[in-house]
Amino acid sequence: MTKVLVVDDSALMRKLLGRIFSKEADFEVQFARNGLEALELLAAFEPDVVTLDIHMPQMDGLACLDRIMVERPCPVVMVSSLTAEGAEVTLQALRLGAIDFVAKPEGAISLHIDELTDELITKVRAASTARIRSSARLRERVRHRIGRDAPAILMEEGRRAPGRHSREPRRAVGEGLVVVGTSTGGPPALEAVLTALPAGFRWPIVVAQHMPATFTGALARRLDGVSALNVVEVVRTLQLQPGCVYIGKGDADVAIDRRPSGLVAVPVRSQADYPWHPSTDRLVRSAMDHVSPAQIVGILMTGMGSDGAEAMALLRARGGRTIAEAEETAVVWGMPGELVAAGGADWVLPLPEIAGWLTKLVP
Repeated sequence: MTKVLVVDDSALMRKLLGRIFSKEADFEVQFARNGLEALELLAAFEPDVVTLDIHMPQMDGLACLDRIMVERPCPVVMVSSLTAEGAEVTLQALRLGAIDFVAKPEGAISLHIDELTDELITKVRAASTARIRSSARLRERVRHRIGRDAPAILMEEGRRAPGRHSREPRRAVGEGLVVVGTSTGGPPALEAVLTALPAGFRWPIVVAQHMPATFTGALARRLDGVSALNVVEVVRTLQLQPGCVYIGKGDADVAIDRRPSGLVAVPVRSQADYPWHPSTDRLVRSAMDHVSPAQIVGILMTGMGSDGAEAMALLRARGGRTIAEAEETAVVWGMPGELVAAGGADWVLPLPEIAGWLTKLVP
């Protein structure tokens, strides 16, 4: 039985979400009207997952999330509005430790609640098995637990298992491309990798992060502000440049093409053949159409499902090089786990090691 704590100040929203979960035999649900009530129920109810509204009286969703991740870390799924402001706040929530988010349908909630049902159930089930990174907010959690700094504990809890390598890295030469796929837990993982890369990184990086269109622009702006690389959302055809990162626009796909001027990233309409968007599989396959696989590095990180696993396994079989995020750091080891299971990963690395390994591979 999965215990879910629904936190929302709207009585209607609590009723509608409760109705969704009550139709599933494996959920037990309790409700809180604001962040303060939620914190009181954490110890008594011990939820497996919390769904958390953002705008609430007395204590809003961000303040509540901050307390949860320090005092009693557990998987949190934000329930957010599909607005520019909602996107910025949701990304802040993901940085604070939320596992994922579900966008509220626009218009009258009661008339459109069915649009939310499948996504909500899928994401809450996935969150119930998600991993809270042991290093996330670690210093604050230790201080809360014992009331002082504890270097020995910090060192022990923050230690990572070494990566698994199937072959030694060899530095590539000439023109090339890095393609990255990620989903649940992806924005913080992308931030960890991109902020560790130097401004002079020689190959362009193209990213397929599963997200609605409202959110990918905000994600690109956030990553551009915190990393030494230039990060942009692909809303039109863009020439690929070294030291630049290209984030596929949500609700569509991003593909690689070659023009007389060189390689470009192109926004393309989603296709039924690819169930997740932006599609990692489609990105990787389009890259192989225009770049020698030997000149492509594929990285598959945290996320539900299997998007990218088949295409990256094919990339490796054709001479490309692939990295899968290790299970011990992935929030959800779905996508990278599928790549490993398919024998398609050259290297299985904890998140903190990926950027350093990438700099060994790319000139």
